[in-house]
Amino acid sequence: MEDSFTRPNTMTPDFLATKHHRHETEDVVTFEIPLDKQSPLFTRFKPGQFNMLYAYGIGEIPISISGDPDDRERLVHTIRAVGAVSEALTKLGKHDLIGVRGPYGSSWPIEETAGSDVLVIAGGIGLAPLRPAIYQLLKRRASIGLFSILYGARTPEDLLFRQEVETWRRMPDMQVRVTVDQATKEWIGDVGVVTKMLGKVRFDPADTIAMICGPEIMIRLTATRLIDLGVASDQIYVSLERNMKCAVGTCGHCQFGPHFVCKDGPIFTYEHITPLLNVREI
Repeated sequence: MEDSFTRPNTMTPDFLATKHHRHETEDVVTFEIPLDKQSPLFTRFKPGQFNMLYAYGIGEIPISISGDPDDRERLVHTIRAVGAVSEALTKLGKHDLIGVRGPYGSSWPIEETAGSDVLVIAGGIGLAPLRPAIYQLLKRRASIGLFSILYGARTPEDLLFRQEVETWRRMPDMQVRVTVDQATKEWIGDVGVVTKMLGKVRFDPADTIAMICGPEIMIRLTATRLIDLGVASDQIYVSLERNMKCAVGTCGHCQFGPHFVCKDGPIFTYEHITPLLNVREI
């Protein structure tokens, strides 16, 4: 089968059986979908791309792929239960069927990071879409400069991928900071918004590529702070997963000014979208 990053536009999902399930938090589940070489989904995806996941009889939603792009034998998705479809998906059991179509969308700028410092900044569930990029950047570690991961969550109980984050933290050539908005008595880490962590890691603003994913207000505040520090707005990449319904640009739900988030995004440079973020009607 041809090694492609994007399948032909189709509205028909492939139904596959889920396998491993892991509760990251009370309402966030990571599950794997095994693939075989005959599956049309047996294809490399790019970090930042998403699939449309269908819960039988309920509907479908866009979910970023959270696994390793080089692992073609399984699809990994991390989902928070916030609506009817996502709640149904988080309740799927082993061997239950799920509809999948994709991958769709633009990707994080992995190739462009060569020779530059890299900041990966995540808020809450936003670490899941950035996880494939982190995998790829770790494999290219020798080709990039200073590498920092800044991760913020509401509480310690809301932190995702805890063992992996701890593994990254122990790497001698990594700068990893984790912060929470509301600390518990047992929490001994940083407290406060993730933007405060920018002063605790080293990077050269004139030669830094930043990748940000999280709530939109967090994206705006973080990007603004980076620009104030001297990072160029065209070197700040953000993920916007607004109102995507069809993933192929036909329904119009995700229209964002002249763009369709599903086709032109979900990854944009901050320079590209700044004028649109300030328009109330969009």
